[in-house]
Amino acid sequence: MTVAGFRPARIAEEIRNEIGLMLAGELKDPRLALPLIVSEVRLGAGMRKVRVYVQFEGTPAERAEALKGLKAAAGYVRHELVERLNLRRAPEILFVPDESKEYGQHIDELLRKVTPPKET
Repeated sequence: MTVAGFRPARIAEEIRNEIGLMLAGELKDPRLALPLIVSEVRLGAGMRKVRVYVQFEGTPAERAEALKGLKAAAGYVRHELVERLNLRRAPEILFVPDESKEYGQHIDELLRKVTPPKET
């Protein structure tokens, strides 16, 4: 892969870092008071869309409110990313709840319930 081939991965990592910093203290929305972790950032084709996967702590109602808060802050985040990373285009920011941890725990529970076959 050429050096230019690594550009989207580098930009995704920088976006993850910058959004993490914004969540740590810049965004003052009270709905974002619960612990949030940016787990992954995926760039769409042409870097026009950015999917930001976020892990939430708290009850399902708190998670829903936090997701609404993130969606409300998407315009600010978009503007700040263009300023901080010197991007030509402002990508559309989509915040997606990362449920991989819960899914993994569910799979572990199912595997524990399965009894090993009896040897004959």
